[in-house]
Amino acid sequence: MPVKLTSGGGHSDEEEARIEIVPLIDIMFFLLASFMLVSLSMTHVNRVPIKVPPAKTAAAENQVPPIHIAIDKNGVLSWDQKVVTVSEITDRLKTMPAAKDSGVFVGGDEAANFKQIMMVIDAVRAAGIDKVGLEARKEQ
Repeated sequence: MPVKLTSGGGHSDEEEARIEIVPLIDIMFFLLASFMLVSLSMTHVNRVPIKVPPAKTAAAENQVPPIHIAIDKNGVLSWDQKVVTVSEITDRLKTMPAAKDSGVFVGGDEAANFKQIMMVIDAVRAAGIDKVGLEARKEQ
């Protein structure tokens, strides 16, 4: 819609009103980046609370393991906070081709039965995964 502008001298110029899109695009990119950063900071790794035994030679791992299987003090196996059986571990790992590259961490409570831990390691290796790590905390 044309807008008439008149200057003090009675001279009129016809100018068309425009909406500037560049500042709107800048604002949208800013909002997108803000929402992405906030959503990334809200993600948490959900794990079963276990008391991991200390080890003098434990090394800090900077990368969060993609597959973490926990054994609590009662011998209950859990994967992503869901109770699983030893056979389910093997079946699920066979359907995950990326597991061979990333490996599996097994975390056991310090009061867990060693037999349970060995059963989990055997189930992981039965799925064809050789990279198995045991979780420990650095001794203070």
